[in-house]
Amino acid sequence: MKNKGLLIVVSGPSGAGKGTICKTLVERNSNVFLSVSATTRLPRTGEIEGENYFFKTGEQFKEMIANDELLEWAVFCNNYYGTPKKHVYDMLDEGKNIILEIEVQGALKVRSKYPEGIYIFVLPPSMEELKNRITNRGTEKQEVINERLNTARLEFTHINKYNYIVMNDTVDDAVNKLESIITAETCRVERSTEIIKEVCDI
Repeated sequence: MKNKGLLIVVSGPSGAGKGTICKTLVERNSNVFLSVSATTRLPRTGEIEGENYFFKTGEQFKEMIANDELLEWAVFCNNYYGTPKKHVYDMLDEGKNIILEIEVQGALKVRSKYPEGIYIFVLPPSMEELKNRITNRGTEKQEVINERLNTARLEFTHINKYNYIVMNDTVDDAVNKLESIITAETCRVERSTEIIKEVCDI
């Protein structure tokens, strides 16, 4: 008998490395899957439609909102981001653990609808390191870098709405912490009622 899967929501400022640690977590765990978000942001080099994001026009995205096809959506740096909900719910019902790597605005919306999820905030080792990571991408203009750093400071004010923080100093350490959180949450009594009934006959 399978438990229902965990919805694991991972947020953090741009440049904190949440994408890298989520990708590594999925590669190391066969029952953890990364949800694919829809966005109006233009693809970066190497990004694949349907694998990294579902890339949408503004008009297409607004149609998804109107048709209630999104678990959450938010505007970040003038682009829309959202999570198509049916795919997520279907996988949870199959017992699969789903990672939502989304911005803080979206995470708070998900929490209001799905409070039983696991909410994790990824921190950089320092603001200086965060600035270095964003700058070293080589894809952002200085005004965008400044905007992302200011946004990060605002995002930090919402940390108390999350269940856990994970500092991304090294990828391996951060992923190890995520795995420990998932293991502990999977073993919670309130998530195992069906198994308890089956084994204990109560």
